Amino acid sequence: MVKYAQSELYSVTDITKQLGSVVKSIKEHSIEKIGILKNNRLEAVVISTDEYERLKALEEELELAEHTHIYDVIQERKATPTSEYISMEDMAKEFDIDLDKT
Repeated sequence: MVKYAQSELYSVTDITKQLGSVVKSIKEHSIEKIGILKNNRLEAVVISTDEYERLKALEEELELAEHTHIYDVIQERKATPTSEYISMEDMAKEFDIDLDKT
């Protein structure tokens, strides 16, 4: 869970009054993030464009890594000879699963 300093938390009312200065502080990196509260609950976070783009790039890298891993698993399984396949019934028996109840 992300921690917020008291100076990083703004109510919806306060953020509307101070939006210009808050955006400037985030843009200049004097504040990393702003948490916006509604009814004393965190509803949104404002971050710089640079930080958002960095996070999106990281997300894309992680997705690519996941897709690459899935591809590798599929290729490995395709290389498995059919003689090594295990039937669903045998697998259910091995893990004590009653297929009639599922």
